[in-house]
Amino acid sequence: MQTRLPLLLSLLAFFISFTYHAIAQSPHSERPNIILVLVDDMGYSDLGCYGSEIKTPHLDTLASGGIRFKQFYNTARCCPTRASLLTGLYQHQTGIGLMTSGGRWDFDFGVEGYRGQLNRRCITLAEILRREGYHTYMTGKWHLGGNDPDDLPLQRGFDRYFGTPAGASSFFKPQGNQSLYMGNDRLPPPDPTTFYTTDAYTDYAIEFIEENPAGEPFFLYLAYNAPHWPLHAKQSDIEKYVGKYKVGWDQLRNARLTRQKELGMIPEGFEMSPRDERVRPWTEVDKAQKIESDYRMAVYAAQVDCVDQNMGKLIAFLKERGEYENTLILFLSDNGASPEPHNEFGGQTIADINDPNNGGIVSYGIGWANLSNTPYPLYKRHAEEGGIRTSFIAHWPAGINEDLVGTWISGTGHILDVMPTVVEITGAHYPTMHKGSSIYPMEGHSLTPYFSKGKRHFQPTYFFEHTDNCGIRHGNWKMVSRFGEFDWKLYKLESDPIEQVNIAAKHPDIVSELAAAWHTWAARVGATPKGTRTENSYR
Repeated sequence: MQTRLPLLLSLLAFFISFTYHAIAQSPHSERPNIILVLVDDMGYSDLGCYGSEIKTPHLDTLASGGIRFKQFYNTARCCPTRASLLTGLYQHQTGIGLMTSGGRWDFDFGVEGYRGQLNRRCITLAEILRREGYHTYMTGKWHLGGNDPDDLPLQRGFDRYFGTPAGASSFFKPQGNQSLYMGNDRLPPPDPTTFYTTDAYTDYAIEFIEENPAGEPFFLYLAYNAPHWPLHAKQSDIEKYVGKYKVGWDQLRNARLTRQKELGMIPEGFEMSPRDERVRPWTEVDKAQKIESDYRMAVYAAQVDCVDQNMGKLIAFLKERGEYENTLILFLSDNGASPEPHNEFGGQTIADINDPNNGGIVSYGIGWANLSNTPYPLYKRHAEEGGIRTSFIAHWPAGINEDLVGTWISGTGHILDVMPTVVEITGAHYPTMHKGSSIYPMEGHSLTPYFSKGKRHFQPTYFFEHTDNCGIRHGNWKMVSRFGEFDWKLYKLESDPIEQVNIAAKHPDIVSELAAAWHTWAARVGATPKGTRTENSYR
């Protein structure tokens, strides 16, 4: 017996060790790769899996193989969303409450929340994950500061970067202030006959991952500039859609609403927000305008279509590499659809479309932006649902409960929640200090309960402020205000999701309570819209 005991103990130790290493090496126990995909100015309903007629089969497959959110929020504008998304803080806490600094964009109001550059009171996802042994890569639009090296991705935690730091650029020939960068180095303009940003950003993302050391986790932030203006798309993609929009925005809004009901995205009986009053009924648009407007929307649709094609390329690569199952892919837009420059048919002339030297506001106009945000009102910049609500897909075969695959998530979520989600699933440590500066604590809450149970046991209160558009979402209550234009409006989203019936006069106690909460939040994070600024706070 005594001679057999050491042998039994040795076998038991071997079994425990074998089991431990088998579990540790299982894809389900390895730290997941993280891919965060952000598109630019895409409307809530512009994906097929959110009701669109635009062909997005690869993103639709991610949605059917993961989970989709009905109520997910951003900050209503490009750079504030990027600041909040990468830090888990409200944008004002990072210094980018309005826009970035540099050039004519000078929005410093004499307060820290609007300096226009990422400050040192925040830490990015890349900085956190690199501390934890992740390799960190970014391709695409940065838009979190000027072109100063201190403001570029490599200085905020990324190992490799290819893209443009600017807020907008030509898709065919980024140049001048919109130039491409590799790391900290500015590149010469590319050949517009062979270059297209959406393709290039994906190709470099794949190259970076391909060079990633085997078995070591990576974080990829893939920030497409599509479908932000200018209207630039490849001819083969445009041809798929020319003529499909001649039926007009009214008919297509109704068609998207019908599909959204068929998808179970919104309930039967749901009414759509009225057509924007600045837009005519399609029947009143003359023939020449219809032809031009159809073409503008076709180019926009082609931009979205190309994003989907590139997502298909990335997914195929991950599968070939054996990384697909244990990679968390998050897909969203930085704001609602853009009506810029705020006219019916869009900016500049049809001859400016696809001009590689034009990186300006060549756009599709209010009428089509109204379609993109079906069924919600208003657009980018606004605190109404059309400005802040985004499609949001989470796909992670190794980490999302298989019983939830393909389902809709009805609970709310916010880009603030991405940081705590990633920190939790990677086992990362969120610091109180970084590079000698104290760091604000995370503002969001992990999304992992949605991955495992399809719901969270609470609904956080979310606050909004951008260009004096203010909002608060608390349970089913929603308030919005635009300083200088109107005071708080109150909506009950459960019965009025399209924000058409202002019930503030009926519930003054709720208005008072939520307004007080908003002002307390604004004071804490440094949000200072017109109604709370001092006379000398502008520069």
